[in-house]
Amino acid sequence: MLVIGLTGPSGAGKSRVASLFEQLGLPRIDADAIYHALLEPPSPCLDELTEYFGAQILAEDGTLNRRALGQIVFHDPAKLSALNEISHRYVMAEIRRRLEQLRKESFQAALLDAPQLFEAGAERDCNVIVSVLADEAIRMSRIMQRDAIDKETAASRFRAQKSDTFFRTHSDYIIENNDAPDRLLPEVRRILAEMGVDLP
Repeated sequence: MLVIGLTGPSGAGKSRVASLFEQLGLPRIDADAIYHALLEPPSPCLDELTEYFGAQILAEDGTLNRRALGQIVFHDPAKLSALNEISHRYVMAEIRRRLEQLRKESFQAALLDAPQLFEAGAERDCNVIVSVLADEAIRMSRIMQRDAIDKETAASRFRAQKSDTFFRTHSDYIIENNDAPDRLLPEVRRILAEMGVDLP
């Protein structure tokens, strides 16, 4: 089974591109959705994060306060690294379980949608890497609107992410997503055709 890793920086519009791969028949493994599900109490992953970062990352109901955790890690590379080390271990175990199930179901190809693809080492589980990029000003506008955050907070997220240059040099394909949505589906179809994936 061909495993296609889909990644890119925050605000690039990766979710829109992922939906097009699904539209063309590929099963999608959403690493973010897995991460959020793994943090629902009772959660060994959340317990380990709480042990490391302290109870300040918990909301009153015992669930993760993502904003509080974000304020800690986005300004401290060492703490961001610790968060990644803990969470990626749990997420990757579930991703590999799901990939194995898809192989048993004889799918020709599957999409691994993972913003932290490289940070988690998940590129080693992929045959092809596709990165979605967009101009920084466009990405900034998108995430400020999407997450209701200010420019400074958005900028701190950008600094915590890999550069466009990194994505360009570590990917097999780049999809530019600068607010031209009508170009995305033909581009996805072209990439899949080049990979030899049967298309509807």
